[in-house]
Amino acid sequence: MKNMIIKAALLGLSVTALSACASLGGGGGSTDTSYVARDVNTLYNAAKDRLDRGQYKIAAALFDEVERQHPYSPWARRAQQMSAFSYYVAGDYNKAIESARRFLSIHPGNKDAPYAYYLIALSYYEQISDVTRDQKITEQALATLGEVARRYPNTSYAADALLKMDLVNDHLAGKEMEIGRFYQRRGKWLAASIRFRTVIDTYETTTHAPEALMRLTESYLALGVPTEAKKSAAVLGANYPGSKWYERAYDLINKHGDKLSAS
Repeated sequence: MKNMIIKAALLGLSVTALSACASLGGGGGSTDTSYVARDVNTLYNAAKDRLDRGQYKIAAALFDEVERQHPYSPWARRAQQMSAFSYYVAGDYNKAIESARRFLSIHPGNKDAPYAYYLIALSYYEQISDVTRDQKITEQALATLGEVARRYPNTSYAADALLKMDLVNDHLAGKEMEIGRFYQRRGKWLAASIRFRTVIDTYETTTHAPEALMRLTESYLALGVPTEAKKSAAVLGANYPGSKWYERAYDLINKHGDKLSAS
């Protein structure tokens, strides 16, 4: 999913850059990415032409050439950002992150720094895998999205980052649920209860919370601690009274009524 906010930001950046260069040509010069000394206007225009034509990796390489051949030009800073964006839309997220971080290391206080942080966060976000795989990238996405929201709270980048953080948290909660159910199927009730407890304590606002409470009720009953099972079912009933998970927990509690009464 290529985010519209970042596209709009880069469109404005590139239009500003091009309109400021009255001497830019029509992109007819050589666009070979091997080293050929070219003036900055021709080189930048060639890169922008490739970007407009959807040849994102070639565009990124040409924007890199702008910075390499003309490091002290005003266009070098713009080219760094356009390079990062080109790598991003090409799906080369590691290079997009590298380019954006390089920009921030050289221009930490620049007005376009929020965009660079946002691009880094999106590059991690786009790599989130399904819940059956390692979640390191997911955690990096959450951390970098949080950094955008903290650093630039009044921007459109922060608003979008907060929305994506909700989705990432739901994804991480789903991973905990997947592992917890795995332990349940093998009768490892204590290990399962720890995973479901994590969902309740850390991801209580996600869509997985009702099921986690029901699974916790199951696990506590299997462990022989009906008092804790009853507490989990009560929390489930108080917060999600009409859910299918509460119905299942309610049936479980009734099924084990004698044990609960004894407790």
